[in-house]
Amino acid sequence: MAKQKLKIALLSYRGNPYCGGQGIYLTYLANELVKLGHEVHVLVGPPWPLFLQGAVVHKIENFNFFGKKKNFLPPVNPWRIFHPLHFYEFLASRFGVFPEIKAFSLRAFCKLKELAPKYRFDIIHDNQCLGYGMLLWKKLNIPVVATIHHPLSIDRATWFEQPANLRQKVRRVLYYPLVMQGIVSRRLDCIITVSQDSAEEIVKAFGVQKQKIRVVYNGLDTKVFAPLPALRKKPKSLIFVGNSEDRKKGLLYLLQALTYLPEEVTLTVVDGGAPQRSFAPLLAEKFRISHRVHFIAKIEPQELVRLYCQAEIAVVPSLYEGFGFPAAEAMACALPVIACQAGALPEVVGNDEKAGLLVPPRDAQALAHAISYLLKNDDLRQQMGQAARQRILQLFSWERAAQQLVEIYREVIDAYHRLP
Repeated sequence: MAKQKLKIALLSYRGNPYCGGQGIYLTYLANELVKLGHEVHVLVGPPWPLFLQGAVVHKIENFNFFGKKKNFLPPVNPWRIFHPLHFYEFLASRFGVFPEIKAFSLRAFCKLKELAPKYRFDIIHDNQCLGYGMLLWKKLNIPVVATIHHPLSIDRATWFEQPANLRQKVRRVLYYPLVMQGIVSRRLDCIITVSQDSAEEIVKAFGVQKQKIRVVYNGLDTKVFAPLPALRKKPKSLIFVGNSEDRKKGLLYLLQALTYLPEEVTLTVVDGGAPQRSFAPLLAEKFRISHRVHFIAKIEPQELVRLYCQAEIAVVPSLYEGFGFPAAEAMACALPVIACQAGALPEVVGNDEKAGLLVPPRDAQALAHAISYLLKNDDLRQQMGQAARQRILQLFSWERAAQQLVEIYREVIDAYHRLP
């Protein structure tokens, strides 16, 4: 007899696939769960999701006060800023606190309380919010699970590696809600994460019991991210994809590595971060390599695929990745990858040097040596690219991820209803 289809509430405080990994995760997971025949309701904050196919979307308001220094008043009715949650977000953001996830969790509780009697959800799945309001979600008598891509303690530690005055250090402490996320994550029914390395970091950072953590690797859309054989490679070309303002992405070390490489080696930086980009361009000027580095803002997936397929090597110099979408995307496009032995990157790229090379993190000379080695070996690059594509096809599909998640949902639901 076929198993009962589930009614799933999937929540994410940001939903657009161009806003980062959480938006990509939400989009593909929701679509695959719908394909499996489940009823999926997406409760989401702005920027709103795109490309959802069959999921019911419930928008949760937020004015993103943290990202606005001007023109921050709510449109149409500016007086709405004095609504308690709006006003809390506004005041907290002026002190350098990032209030979005806490406020989203409280607003989401109100929405869930409204929707639950009508739709009778079997499970609630949070996508890296971990706000205090989630403790109220548990009052709805529905099991709650959460995906933690990686603990924010890693982001904060990376920021503290950079020079800063006392004011900047205080703001960095205030920005990351580690205490709240630890308290909430320990009280949920199950934690899902995207790599074995992330699972270990969650135990260390938040004290979550190992038996409550399940690992489900992210997938990749291998129909979109695929080789384009008709495109010619640009000789001696490298590509980096990521938020250049995020120090954890390690772009500093890649730019340093470029100074050790011949003049004809060029780099394309596809920046998925905030519109105010200053860190990387200033570094390029400082290292006198601006003429060799081409910066591109957020682009459509199809154009990103073209850039991957025109490059000879993808470089992922991250100091930590909970998974590493840019590495997986490049590999799916049959591009060899040079990445750091950091976080989950060895799990994605592999340790056998078949799909790419791994180098120590924070080591510009090691990066330069690996890049030089691959650029000089055309046949090896082609072999690695083919092996990279096959690795992604075999190990990282959204269909497989969704199937594994459904089994976890059923396990959690059964355990929840067995409780006295």
